[in-house]
Amino acid sequence: MIALVAGATRGTGRGIAVALGQAGATVYCAGRSTRERRSEMNRPETIEETAELVTAAGGTGIPAPCDFLDPAQAEALARRVEGAHGRLDVLVNDVWGADSLWEWDTPVWKHDMDKGLRLLRLAIDTHLISARHLLPLVIKEKGGLVVEVTDGTWSFNETRYRENVYYDLAKMSVNRLAFAWSNELRPHGGTGVAVTPGFLRSEAMLDNFGVTEDNWREAKVDVAWMVSETPLYVGRGVAALAQDPDRQRWSGRSVSSEELAVAYGLTDVDGSRPRVWSFITEVREKDGETGWESYR
Repeated sequence: MIALVAGATRGTGRGIAVALGQAGATVYCAGRSTRERRSEMNRPETIEETAELVTAAGGTGIPAPCDFLDPAQAEALARRVEGAHGRLDVLVNDVWGADSLWEWDTPVWKHDMDKGLRLLRLAIDTHLISARHLLPLVIKEKGGLVVEVTDGTWSFNETRYRENVYYDLAKMSVNRLAFAWSNELRPHGGTGVAVTPGFLRSEAMLDNFGVTEDNWREAKVDVAWMVSETPLYVGRGVAALAQDPDRQRWSGRSVSSEELAVAYGLTDVDGSRPRVWSFITEVREKDGETGWESYR
């Protein structure tokens, strides 16, 4: 299996890349942060580290520096993959990098417009540029898979306003991209799916709450954090999807990590099965705070 994860530096992208490595895949770990240069995120994680984790997991990790806002870089990466393998079986679009750009619960007339428009470029334009240059490799053989990573399924976001107009547009648009790819890939036997993790214990989130993966339960934050998940949880779901010969049944859908876990009998690294979206809709939105234990 030849896979490319756009946005593999950290978080969900890294978790998916490593899980694909556990499945024995060759994974191009694409992103902007390298050991020589950091992106505007200014985080310490690098694509080289992700590639090493993929290889340690049993696959072949290949660091692939690429800024997906630059079509020329995306085109060059596509030529690199084609020259080495002639095809691409799995494309994961997880480019984001806009954590510092949104202003929570801020109306459009107060939100910094330059930051908002930059957020949209990072969240949407990157995915379109990636698709433009890499989908020709996905359709080289029948059965290719494209995974769009977002925050919140279509059905969840459809009836809830997500923080501000820029963030809301970004996350709904990415869901729609997966639906678009499902239509464009159909004549080639391909599958397009949108996937969302739950409350993610990413490197940045752990740092933000002043905890580590070893003591994450000690964070004094929203009770939904108790139903949080590691990036490998959604990664395992994507890897199972990639290995499913009947994966076309998912095409056009927008699903969560918990839905994939239930469908494929998966758990997180601690053996639990976090269901934070269910906790939010069944407990939190009904003014409840207790009973989270039954949701992991």
